[in-house]
Amino acid sequence: MSAAAARAPSTPPRPTEFRFDAADHQAISTFVYDAAGILMPPGKMQLVYGRLAPRVRACGLTNFADYIRRIEKDADERTQALDALTTNHTSFFRESHHFDHFLEHAWPALDQRLSMRGKVRIWSAACSSGEEPYSLLMAMFGKERGNGQRLSRTDLRVLGTDLSTEILAAAEAGRYSLDTASGVPQSLRSIWMNRTDDEAEVHPLIRERVSFRKLNLLEAWPMKGMFDAIFCRNVMIYFDEPTKERLQTRLAACLVPGGFLYIGHSERLSPSVAPGFVCVGRTTFQKVAA
Repeated sequence: MSAAAARAPSTPPRPTEFRFDAADHQAISTFVYDAAGILMPPGKMQLVYGRLAPRVRACGLTNFADYIRRIEKDADERTQALDALTTNHTSFFRESHHFDHFLEHAWPALDQRLSMRGKVRIWSAACSSGEEPYSLLMAMFGKERGNGQRLSRTDLRVLGTDLSTEILAAAEAGRYSLDTASGVPQSLRSIWMNRTDDEAEVHPLIRERVSFRKLNLLEAWPMKGMFDAIFCRNVMIYFDEPTKERLQTRLAACLVPGGFLYIGHSERLSPSVAPGFVCVGRTTFQKVAA
């Protein structure tokens, strides 16, 4: 960090429509940490303002202090605020080495299990607008429509969860701008995405394999079964160490022995969790068999 950056004020650097001071930011930081475990330090003050100002405006308010009082009393508005503050950056085949690893090391045995009428369950945690689970399924379905039709008749299911109701609605729709869809390799995009005007829509055979559900990773999880692979990538970077440890412990408990856990490129397993896994690739871990 440069000396100039170190001296930069924590208040928004330009005139703003609504009054927003350090006390307001602290109140919102406490709210989002308690609700979702997400850290919003003073350096995020401008980001918080930018994401919540439209909600202040929509509520017909003139300052953040009144908006904070609103979300303390209004459950629907609390949901709107969390949706606005949730970071939803993603892309198709992001960190492609994870998909390569899954196809080479996990998928052959899982595909064989499906051919023997077994079941396969995969979880995309913090799936955002759906690119991750759809990328995974396109990779599994491959470059032949017939293979996808075969898999569509098996007990293969992918669960996609996220905290944001708004972003889950976009994921379930499965429609993306042509620029976003360009992240899908042409050999897969030509088979598993249909162009409609200025958008690309994920093929129904792919969409039918995914169930999207709202889930706060810090609260109770309704899932009862175990997963063969879990993708939980680039969400733990927003958590403090105790929260990361709790989440990783719970993820490990949901993973079958021998199953794979994929985390973000800058994330690491907590010391108490790491002994239960073997590192088998870049931020790729296999659960040690009991």
